[in-house]
Amino acid sequence: MTINRRELLGYGAAALGATVIGLPQIAKAAGELTIAYNVNLPSWDPTTGPSAVNPTIQGLYQSVFDQFIPQKPDLSFAPGLLTEWGWNDDRSKIMITVREGVTWHDGSPFTAEDVVWSLQRAGDEKTGNPIQFVWKNVNNFKIAGNKITGDVVQFDPVYFKWMSFLTGYIMPKAYYEKVGAEGFEKAPIGTGPYMVDKFERNAFLRLKANPNYWGGKPAFENVTIKFVTDAASRVAEIESGSSQVTLEIPYEEYDRLIAKDGLAGSCKNVSDIGMIFFNDIDVMLDKNVRQAAVMAVDKKLLVDRLLRGYGQPIDTLETPEYEAYDPSIKVEHNPEKARELLAASGYSPEKPVKFTIQTTKGFKPKDYEMVQAIVGMWRKVGIEASIEVYEIAKHYELRAADKLAPAAFYNWGNAIGDPTTSTGFATYGPSPHSVWDSQDLIDMINPLWGEKDETKRIAGWKAVDKYIAEQAYVLPLIQYAQPIVHAKGVNVVQHVSGALLPALMTPA
Repeated sequence: MTINRRELLGYGAAALGATVIGLPQIAKAAGELTIAYNVNLPSWDPTTGPSAVNPTIQGLYQSVFDQFIPQKPDLSFAPGLLTEWGWNDDRSKIMITVREGVTWHDGSPFTAEDVVWSLQRAGDEKTGNPIQFVWKNVNNFKIAGNKITGDVVQFDPVYFKWMSFLTGYIMPKAYYEKVGAEGFEKAPIGTGPYMVDKFERNAFLRLKANPNYWGGKPAFENVTIKFVTDAASRVAEIESGSSQVTLEIPYEEYDRLIAKDGLAGSCKNVSDIGMIFFNDIDVMLDKNVRQAAVMAVDKKLLVDRLLRGYGQPIDTLETPEYEAYDPSIKVEHNPEKARELLAASGYSPEKPVKFTIQTTKGFKPKDYEMVQAIVGMWRKVGIEASIEVYEIAKHYELRAADKLAPAAFYNWGNAIGDPTTSTGFATYGPSPHSVWDSQDLIDMINPLWGEKDETKRIAGWKAVDKYIAEQAYVLPLIQYAQPIVHAKGVNVVQHVSGALLPALMTPA
């Protein structure tokens, strides 16, 4: 899951953009970095509310806060604020060792109490953590110095993986209890590589390097992140020199920009996928309609034509990097069969089945254009879909309330690569992240949540993926390649999670 991006050098051309949106003018200095980011930051608490499960803003959170267990750019797990973690032999307890000598941004000491408070708070349903159903599975924590133990209420095989994923952040107990939720929004602190210097909602975020960061002070002293949700505007930012790093721009613009003097780029497959949710309402209850909608889409054409060959088609919600990826599961592109299925339900190009599909526009490269192309493919077989555009925040709101349209485009992030956090949460009815609620799938998935035999668990998820493909409960489209363009004066490390991390950037 997650998540998502930034980088750059800041030789000070930020003054150009500053005059437009009211940013402070920045002097030319090697320690400055300006990033044109593709999404706004709705909230500063990375553990509560809909924004906590938005993969695209995790890179912002990871710049200020530390997760329990960090991931390296290749998604491998590494010691962080927790230096050791694991289960006892019968999986009835967890054991954790906490890093010593770390301080919060306000100078107060980070302790094991912060870890326990963060875990207890995350597991309390009153707090509003959208992943509370994971965190509640361990309680009765005990602290002995920098060692923590906890009792397992219900075994969850991916409990520790979640410590590197959505909502898996350590919060400052004493500070939060002192200032409260409202005070924390106004002046957030963490233990991360950067401290919040200034934040203007819907405009920009100004970060200052944490000189006492346990992982070493980052190379850029000051980082300005402009919230530029329009893709064309992000292209203008990087081309004018107003920003030195940007991401998620159209692929044709990526190719054009990296050919220019002074600019470079990176475009690698990341853990994000493009997909279309089907909601079990109206015409989507008809299996023929779902199967036709899936078979009519030429995914390879989408990648080759719209995405210029970047990314790759997928037939399940797993990518080759995920643990339950099964290359044998294939869904054919067969428009003729799609017409036959629709005809069996009384539909045709002259008498089409009608429904709405929702999508973002400019949030991901060619998201709207991809949906337009899919709607065109559907039209040829007897599906008439009307497009409704919304902001990504609206998608989260509607999905949590189970009120998405019959079809809704989305990019799903799964930085930990586990099937529970891809297929599981996206298709399991009781999950707040799913809108498909059929009992057959619920019954098939239920035993897998607590399966202790790892081989059996992964095989079970592969069987679920195969069944979902046969029933057409979801329409997987592509694995994304994430385009990042940056000034040649900046070294950028691309993170497979999709998180754009200023702390990984250095002057060239």
